[in-house]
Amino acid sequence: MTLYPKLIMDALATVTYAGTKKSLVESQMVADQPTVNGNQVKVVLEFPRDTDPFLKSTVKAAEAAIKYHCGQDVEVTIETEFKTKPRPEVGQMLPGVSNIIAVSSGKGGVGKSTVAANLAIALARLGYRVGLLDCDIFGPSMPKMFNVEDERPYAVKKDGRDLICPIEQYGVRMLSIGFFVSPTTATLWRGGMATSALKQLIADADWGELDYFILDTPPGTSDIHLTLLQTLPITGAVIVSTPQQVALADARKGIDMYRNEKVNVPILGLIENMAWFTPAELPQNKYYIFGREGCKQLAQEMDVPLLAQIPLVQSICDSGDQGTPAALSSDTATGLAFINLAQAVVTVVNRRNKELPKTKIVGMK
Repeated sequence: MTLYPKLIMDALATVTYAGTKKSLVESQMVADQPTVNGNQVKVVLEFPRDTDPFLKSTVKAAEAAIKYHCGQDVEVTIETEFKTKPRPEVGQMLPGVSNIIAVSSGKGGVGKSTVAANLAIALARLGYRVGLLDCDIFGPSMPKMFNVEDERPYAVKKDGRDLICPIEQYGVRMLSIGFFVSPTTATLWRGGMATSALKQLIADADWGELDYFILDTPPGTSDIHLTLLQTLPITGAVIVSTPQQVALADARKGIDMYRNEKVNVPILGLIENMAWFTPAELPQNKYYIFGREGCKQLAQEMDVPLLAQIPLVQSICDSGDQGTPAALSSDTATGLAFINLAQAVVTVVNRRNKELPKTKIVGMK
């Protein structure tokens, strides 16, 4: 049988692509006219994306159809292209980001997300380009803290890829799974779905050029932390804890996770949150309701800096709930505390980058 392009196209017209329920020809997936060289046939098929679930089965079906209609002795080569360029490989994500800072805590309820939000805003107020990723898939809080609960990120086309455009508020570029799920419905996902969503927020977003990329991690040690460590070269971690002994015991576990020889992420320092209670009517008074200087003692024990002691003040809670974090104002004691924290983080990051090699992505199975 003499082979020619139309014969190949007729064969491909009999193959149905499951993604559209139409033939490859009707779906306009044959990128170029098939080429024929004697007994050799070359076809280029264009799929929507490199993660297309029907890719392998469609390629096999196309090859089988050509052999069925043109002869079993035909040598068929099928190449694939993609309308959306594939996601960057691990190690090549966020090329425009200078420093990636993980804000972590051993347990919940110590104010880690409040610290992360205010740290990001304070860094932006100091003139740095800042991004913030809410990594708590099951309990996202950043949309409320930034007063953008009703915002919905849109997609932009860049370098052949469809990318999520982060929401910008208070000078911070921010993304959270909270933008994509109902705020009143529980997120009932298995671990694999959660980590996949997290990777999308990292790799499929237009973060651009950033000086600091803040990761608000969930409490404890989990799949989310491992995914972050296997996906991004984290510059360093800051650990948030209250002075309470129960919280400090869990903070030790958080420090141990990053210092594990397989992880080896530098601990930039500890932040003692709710260090003391100061009532608004008695601003000079300090009441150590969770214990006194527990984080300071832990920092000395673990040989890491104590970056800040943040007081427990009603206005910090109120400002977070209202979507206007305390760091927006440097005229208050709490606002100034977060500005000082940001300056301390800049100092320890610069020292870390000068004295230590760049963190490597964790290669765990």
